[in-house]
Amino acid sequence: MLATLHLGLRYTHQYTIPGNKTVPNLYPEAPEFQALPAVFATGFMVGLCEWACIKAIAPYLEAPEEQSVGTHIAVSHEAPTPPGLTVTVEVTLIQVQGRQLTFRVEAHDGVDMIARGTHQRHLIQRTRFDQRVAEKTLKLKR
Repeated sequence: MLATLHLGLRYTHQYTIPGNKTVPNLYPEAPEFQALPAVFATGFMVGLCEWACIKAIAPYLEAPEEQSVGTHIAVSHEAPTPPGLTVTVEVTLIQVQGRQLTFRVEAHDGVDMIARGTHQRHLIQRTRFDQRVAEKTLKLKR
C-alpha cells in the first residue's frame, strides 16, 4: 500500500442498471427469485459498492501483487431501482487499521437514496492468498 493512501479519500462510480442485474437474474436456477420483481438485486448492489471501493484504492496499491478482498458489508437497501436508471455510488475511506480499510458507502439512483452503510476490505498479497486457497483445497481432497 502506498503511503499516499489517506483517510477521507473519496471516489464516485456510476453504473447504468441493465436488465440482467435484476432479482430474477441473481440465481436464475431458483424459482423463488423468478417470482420476484425485476428490480436491481441487493446482491448485485453489494457488488457495485465493492467495485467502487476497489476502484477508489486501485491507484494506491502495488498491483498486481497487492489487491483487496471484501471482508464485511453492512448496507441497507432502501428503495427499488428499475433497469435503465443510473446508480451513483460514493465511497469514502473512513478508517485504516493495518491492512483493513473501512469505507462509508452511499448509492443513489437519481430519484432515491438506495443504499447506505459501510464496507470493509482487507489488503492481500496475491501470491500468499492463492497459496492459502490451494492449501485449503488440498485439505478437502484428503
